[in-house]
Amino acid sequence: MTAEHASTQQSDRLIAEDVLLALFQPSSGTIAGENTLFYVLGGAVLTDLAQQGRVEIRDAGLRGTLISATGERPEDELLQPAWDYVASKPRGVQSVLAASGPTLRGPLLDRLVERGDLDRAEKKMLGLIPTTALSEGSSGHRAELIAAMRAVLVDGAAPTERVAAVIALVFASGGLPVLDHEIPWSSATATRAKALEQADWAADAAAAAVTRTMTAVVTNALVATLVVANR
Repeated sequence: MTAEHASTQQSDRLIAEDVLLALFQPSSGTIAGENTLFYVLGGAVLTDLAQQGRVEIRDAGLRGTLISATGERPEDELLQPAWDYVASKPRGVQSVLAASGPTLRGPLLDRLVERGDLDRAEKKMLGLIPTTALSEGSSGHRAELIAAMRAVLVDGAAPTERVAAVIALVFASGGLPVLDHEIPWSSATATRAKALEQADWAADAAAAAVTRTMTAVVTNALVATLVVANR
């Protein structure tokens, strides 16, 4: 499966969906980095909005980088709260992550289950305590996504806009080494991922260039936020 195929298949998928799916661990049924996941998903939603031309970045001097709304309100209900937040007035990136991220995990997970990317079963721990078990679904999309990421990070394939953004966000979250059994973790892999995190990837089209710039702004904010959160 090529990176291009994975990025274009079911193009209605959000980047945020793929980030959550990539962080899902089939071997344990858990999601990597749960404690700070909402920051990462908030960043992914900002990247989605940038890709759609719904937000723009503005240098506010001493106030730093601000995000403001542009264009029409997005149709996707998962993108609307973040867009509404910056539509009221320009906001700092970290403010947007903190405001929009906490409500995203559940709806995004529901969407992955609906698409067949993940399966969810209700069980009882020790026969008494209700619990939810997640497993990889039958759609095959996660395998395709991981293969596309591996092709870029290990085989040196040129990344598409979408795959580059997913890799950058997963790397910034600290979750990429957890995928070692699927994407071999090495200094070369880390170097390639770091380059993508810093927006060092081709973006000839105007829309792709906007996504690349937003990805760099978001991942820088993520790294700073997660360092503080993990202290």
